[in-house]
Amino acid sequence: MSETGNLIQQEDGTLVFADERDEQKGKYMTFKSGREYFGLKIQYVFEIIQIQPITEIPETEDYIKGLINLRGKIIPVIDVHLRFNQEPFEYNDRTCIIVLNVNSTMVGLIVEKIAEVVEIKEEDILPPPNAGRMDQAERKYIYGIGKVGDTVKLLLDPDKLLNDIDSSVVDQANRMNEE
Repeated sequence: MSETGNLIQQEDGTLVFADERDEQKGKYMTFKSGREYFGLKIQYVFEIIQIQPITEIPETEDYIKGLINLRGKIIPVIDVHLRFNQEPFEYNDRTCIIVLNVNSTMVGLIVEKIAEVVEIKEEDILPPPNAGRMDQAERKYIYGIGKVGDTVKLLLDPDKLLNDIDSSVVDQANRMNEE
């Protein structure tokens, strides 16, 4: 079966059919990290995979766990718990890697567990709080608080999250993928 419709280039450079982009609007992949639930716009989620062997990179930040080989593509992987200064956790069968594609840069986020895909309307997104339980490291990556029923999800800005990662690791992975 072939798709019909207009192709549109998204912000990250990928092409999608117009109706597919409309379907993604307002949808968020949510996951648990520590006591909090976070959300990422579904348009950035490339794939969700089980935890797999990670090649460590010497002399990098603790939260950068290393590199994985995903079907021939080298992807840096970070541990969300450690990035947000939360207590480390032991990986288990619920632990997975959310592979993001942000502006043609791929990175994996190790998360405790995937929660669900939810729809959050623009009017249900509030600006992030200036104070509270959130650690400063978490706060700088949060662009909003999404109201979902009687719960809230902390909405991550993947651009800020990726821009703050040690760029030498991302550059190294990009060079390896070009070879």
